[in-house]
Amino acid sequence: MSRRSLLRALGAGAAGATLAGCGVPAAFVEPGERAGRDSSATDPTLHFANWPLYIDTDDDESKRPTLDAFSKRTGISVTYTEEINDNDEFFGKISPALMNHQQTGRDLIVISDWMAARFVRLGWVQEMDRAKQPNVAKYLDPQLRDPAFDKGRRHSVPWQSGITGIAYNRKKLGREIRSTRELWADDLRGRVTLLSGLDESFALLMQGNGVDVTRWTADDFHEICEQTERRVRSKHIRRFTGNDYIKDLATGDVLACQAYSGDVIQLQADNPDIEFVVPEEGAELWAESLMIPNLARHKRNAERLVDHYYDPEVAAELATWVNYVCPVPAARDVLASSKDEETAALAEDPLIFPDDAMRERLAIARDITSEERMDFAKKWNSIVGL
Repeated sequence: MSRRSLLRALGAGAAGATLAGCGVPAAFVEPGERAGRDSSATDPTLHFANWPLYIDTDDDESKRPTLDAFSKRTGISVTYTEEINDNDEFFGKISPALMNHQQTGRDLIVISDWMAARFVRLGWVQEMDRAKQPNVAKYLDPQLRDPAFDKGRRHSVPWQSGITGIAYNRKKLGREIRSTRELWADDLRGRVTLLSGLDESFALLMQGNGVDVTRWTADDFHEICEQTERRVRSKHIRRFTGNDYIKDLATGDVLACQAYSGDVIQLQADNPDIEFVVPEEGAELWAESLMIPNLARHKRNAERLVDHYYDPEVAAELATWVNYVCPVPAARDVLASSKDEETAALAEDPLIFPDDAMRERLAIARDITSEERMDFAKKWNSIVGL
């Protein structure tokens, strides 16, 4: 089971449970107050906080080959902690330090882009020195280079990317699905699930209405809420899920659902009848990104680690384990040249390396602003039942 499928349910309904959502004002940090004293030159260590199940491991699961290779090459020892189980929970864990201009004890973190947007707005993360990250500058996927929340990716670098689309059981349904609109066909009544998290679900539903999600409006949001409410009342939507859509789809209780691309790759290994679709109207391309918190004690070491993972050889090794969209397209050629047939086949998987036709249907949705979030989350959660 993937990291996202195992843990995403935790974060799905917590959008309003942050400091800002509880009425506690979050403190903006001015640019000149974000950098700390960098000990990288004299202290070859760094602390890297990530999600569980989100990095390559050896037969001995305590060993992480790509991290070990970095330490061997640079002499930098990495303390790697799998402590991020939910975006909002992690926000609550480190926000008191950040808002009070204190160190977090972490040099590098990985959070979803909608949460990364909040960190950028609050001035809680530092700009990276791209002059010292030649691999990032050269190999970062062009489609991920310029999100609205972080123009030019100055504060963030994608760790992995993915697609929120539609998964369905083609054999049991007896037909193909190519459009989000097809989820609402009569033969799928009571056999469809949607993701419960606001940030995970809204973009695909808007795209089904023909909305350009890079610049959606409040009216677009309220329209999908009204449509979803009607489909809940008519019992067309079976329920809202976190990671448990995987079980529903595997057992056949659900025939079609909102899903993450990386999960479906793993489902297909057990059931080749499971299909993943980027709908004709489009699907959301998202990322979970590396960021350096304010006052990090080993900023330069962290920048070197980020650049290490943008070496196509390293990116390819990581991609074979996590099975999400690789943010380093050049890693495709590395995998294609593998003598191992199973590894080489990953180079042809469009859910890891989307082809041009698929990319034309992918878009990065604008994030929900801090002014919108509380009201939108309250409305969506009332529909979902959170």
